Amino acid sequence: MNILGIETSCDDTSASVVVGTRVLSNVVSSQDDVHAAYGGVVPELAARRHLESIQSIVTRAIESAGIDYGDLDAVAVTRGPGLVGSLLVGMAAAEGLAVRLDVPLLGVSHLEGHVLSPLIETRIEFPFLCLLVSGGHTALYLVRDVGDYLEVAATRDDSAGEAFDKAAKMLGLGYPGGRAIDRLAKGARSDAIAFPRARVRRDDMAFSFSGLKTALWDYLRSHPATIDVEDVCASFQEAIVDALMDRCARAMDRLDVPRLAIAGGVSANSRLRARATEMLERHGGQLVLPAPAFCTDNAAMIAVAAMLRAERALPHDPPVAVARLPLAPRMTALA
Repeated sequence: MNILGIETSCDDTSASVVVGTRVLSNVVSSQDDVHAAYGGVVPELAARRHLESIQSIVTRAIESAGIDYGDLDAVAVTRGPGLVGSLLVGMAAAEGLAVRLDVPLLGVSHLEGHVLSPLIETRIEFPFLCLLVSGGHTALYLVRDVGDYLEVAATRDDSAGEAFDKAAKMLGLGYPGGRAIDRLAKGARSDAIAFPRARVRRDDMAFSFSGLKTALWDYLRSHPATIDVEDVCASFQEAIVDALMDRCARAMDRLDVPRLAIAGGVSANSRLRARATEMLERHGGQLVLPAPAFCTDNAAMIAVAAMLRAERALPHDPPVAVARLPLAPRMTALA
C-alpha cells in the first residue's frame, strides 16, 4: 500500500508517502519565522499558513516519492489532539484527496504517530516504554502492541517543551527555545544553580514543570547582574532531564520492561539523548531514538501509524478533528 500522510496539528505543515514503514518522502514546512515575534504559536496565524502551504507540500511529497496521485491506496490525516483550526486545514485537504481518488480516509491520533515513530527505522520488540516529550505533551506510555497503550505517567501542568520555550523567552533567546538552550548548555555547568526537581504528592510518577519555570523567574529577578546564561541554560536543562530520566527508570524497574523509546520534538535534545544512552547502558536494555526528522511533528509518523494499524486490521479513528484526544487510559498500579 502507498499511503499519503498529512500532518497539521500545530505549526508544521507536513506530507509524506510511505510503503510499509519505508518512507518514500517526508516534506515539512516550518512556521518558526511566523511565530518567533510572538514567542509562541499563534493559532490563527498557524491555520492561515497551513492553508497557504498545504497544496504545495502535498504535491512535493508525491513528486519526491516518485509516484502519481493515482498510485495512492489511502490517505491518512492527523485528527487530534491539536489546534482545531490547524487540524481542519489538514482534514479538509485529506478528505478532498480521498474523495477525488476514491480511496479510504484514515484518521490518526497525533500521539499514536509519535509513539510509533521509533518503529520507522528500528526494530523494537513489544512491549516497550515510550517517553513522549514535545511542546504540547509530556507523558510516558507502555506500548504493548500497535493500538494497545497504557499511560504510565503524564505531566500535571506544563510540558517539558513548553518549559524550555518559556525559559528561553525569559532569557531573551527567541523561539523556539529548546534548541537555543541545548546549544548554550553545551560545555556549561549543569550544577551551577540548584533548580528544583518537582515531585507530585501521592503520585511519584507524575511530571510537573510549572514550579521549575517559577524558580527560574525568581532566580533571574534576584540575580540581575550576575547571570551566566550558559550555566543557567545547563542547570535548567539538567533539571528537566533529571525528571524525565527518573520517571523512565522507575517505570522500567517496576514494569520490568528493558526497552525504551523517546519521541517528540524534545527527544532531539542532546543532553536527554546522552543521559538516556547512559541509563540504558546501565540497565542493559534497548534504547530507540528516532532520527531528528521524525522527532518533530511530521507526516511520516502519521502514515506509518495508519499502515501499522491496517496491517493488523485495526479500526481507524473517524476523520473528525478533535482538539483534545487522549491516547490511552492511565495505568493506576504505579501511582
